[in-house]
Amino acid sequence: MSAFSSLSSAALKGFFRDKVAVFFSFAFPLMFIVIFGLIFSDAGTNKIEIGVVGEGPVITALDSTGALELTEFDNFQEAFQKVKDGDLPAVVAAEGNTVTLRYAASDQTAAATVRGIVAGVVNDVNLRSSGATATYRVQAQQVEDTTLKPIQFIVPGMMAWGVALGAVFGSAFTLVSWRKKQVLRRLRSAPINIFVILGSRLVATMMIGVVQAAVFIGVGTLPVFGLKLSGTWWMSLPILLLGIVAFFAVGLVIGSFCKTEEAASGVANAVIVPMAFLSGVFFPLDGAPSWMQTVSKFMPLRHMNDGMSDFLVRGDGAQALVSPSLILVGFTVLMLLLASKLFSWDAS
Repeated sequence: MSAFSSLSSAALKGFFRDKVAVFFSFAFPLMFIVIFGLIFSDAGTNKIEIGVVGEGPVITALDSTGALELTEFDNFQEAFQKVKDGDLPAVVAAEGNTVTLRYAASDQTAAATVRGIVAGVVNDVNLRSSGATATYRVQAQQVEDTTLKPIQFIVPGMMAWGVALGAVFGSAFTLVSWRKKQVLRRLRSAPINIFVILGSRLVATMMIGVVQAAVFIGVGTLPVFGLKLSGTWWMSLPILLLGIVAFFAVGLVIGSFCKTEEAASGVANAVIVPMAFLSGVFFPLDGAPSWMQTVSKFMPLRHMNDGMSDFLVRGDGAQALVSPSLILVGFTVLMLLLASKLFSWDAS
């Protein structure tokens, strides 16, 4: 145990003394959290601004939809001119029982949205005023909590990416550096087996990963960002640890065949950066091409990201642990088998 604890302590000290490693493990992902958090802090709150003239049940109903921002005008011509000049996408005028809608063709999306809302509101007002019973009813219910913000999706993704970066670079750089400096040769001749050596480095990587996660979540919960954790947030810890092990194994593969730190850095970036884009870390994959969504299913980072999001923000139960855990464990086994085939004690 003394050899194990000594190696783990040495790995931790070496990491925190390496300013580059600390920057890319902590500061680099945090920059994305801050930038994306500030950019998308008001996402989902933007309304379509339209002009309205007059008053009545239709105007009141339009205001209550929550999708439109109404700007009142004293006369129709003034509002109509704003639409012609491109300052407003549409104007609605209510005079007696007549509702007039004029919209600009320059923004087809806004025009279609306004037309649909106005038509729905007018139909609803007509139905209620006639006293007739509706034949069909829509039962609509919001799925997400009203407090849900983009930061609640940004933090798990950036956290998964940052932890993966730290695990891959930590194991790959350590293996390459120890081989170059003949530390591995000395350890080989010492009464220490390879499992103690790698196990101590893995424990250090896990400790660093947990600290990373705590820092990222701590920043996300600041009032300026407003991250809100679900009641089952603590169940994301097993996914976090399994993800660290999986990417530690990726680093072992890279460190097993790379001869220099520069080569290890290039290969690690070539693996992690594309994987981040294909795993939905930077943007959701719902609108991505079908081939990209298929490829992403083979990316361990996607399952790590989705698994932690299930507990951090979605509040899923223990059953959500099964799928990502099995996938990450299977991926780890494959990487360890590959690393065992490529591993060498000497730099030659």
